[in-house]
Amino acid sequence: MRKGPLPLSLVSTLHAALADLLDGLPPGRAAQAVDRLIATYRGRTPSSTPILRDRSDVAAYASYRMPATYAAVSAALAEFRDRAGRWAPDSHLDVGGGTGAATWAVADAWDEGTHTSTVLDWSDAALTLGRDLAGAAGHEAVRQAQWVKAPLGTAARLPEADLITLSYVIGELADADREAVVAEAARAARGAVLVVEPGTPDGYARVLAARDALVAAGLHVLAPCPHDGACPVQAPDWCHFAARVARTSLHRQVKGGSLPYEDEKFSYVAAARFPAGPAPDRVVRHPQIRKGQVLIDLCTVEEGLRRTTVSKRQGPLYRAARDVAWGDAWPPPEAAEE
Repeated sequence: MRKGPLPLSLVSTLHAALADLLDGLPPGRAAQAVDRLIATYRGRTPSSTPILRDRSDVAAYASYRMPATYAAVSAALAEFRDRAGRWAPDSHLDVGGGTGAATWAVADAWDEGTHTSTVLDWSDAALTLGRDLAGAAGHEAVRQAQWVKAPLGTAARLPEADLITLSYVIGELADADREAVVAEAARAARGAVLVVEPGTPDGYARVLAARDALVAAGLHVLAPCPHDGACPVQAPDWCHFAARVARTSLHRQVKGGSLPYEDEKFSYVAAARFPAGPAPDRVVRHPQIRKGQVLIDLCTVEEGLRRTTVSKRQGPLYRAARDVAWGDAWPPPEAAEE
């Protein structure tokens, strides 16, 4: 799962669309809202009301969290597409999508397609801004997306769609509501469900529970796991990945930071109604490069978690090991063939 730069179409659109919005806020208000939202998304704060409550919250989220959400969902979708082959959605439902970051990511993942997207959320403020941002998008699927206000939780009744995404939303819900939304997504998905949460122990626990529910509903795990069986990663450890996010001047305005990028850590599961071919092992830690050898920690089908050592004597496999990254499949097909 590479950390290379992602497309900047979303980031540049946000920069242009939000400049006036942030200028109209009292000094420091957006930064305060960012701090509160970070605590919310990383912690345990289930709610029966929308987290994005007003203009300040929406401005903070869109300028700070939306690019990170887009990057995480894009990275997860890339891994899912590697396993899904030629499958592509004709319809996409972005549950709890807020300002639509996952809708942008799905449009970029299948930019050659003609799918439709619907963003469903319970926050009027988020839906309004998301609709405004979508008007400047380069993808018709984003520009023509439907923005629908609807309840989340036990009262939710989702329309059927080929692909359903739940990105950074189930952590906002109480336990009963979270279970109901995941179960409803499993029922309504004609093709696949993607769940993305913050790459924290709590976020991973929510993903793991969602994974169990999706498998119980008859879906097959396509990514990141190489199997549908019990996950070998247990507390206090947790399975997570990272996607690199370019920081714009707007981003630095609301949160600061001197580096031109940050790494968004996330946990996810992608499950589908169709099975895929044999899954590769997955790199679950940063490989350790030592003199003449590379140590790689893997999640495998047969053995669960295991460490493999690739030595310089293994030629092409060693060269591939020196370049493999946290989150990648192992071994790379070209190295395995050689």
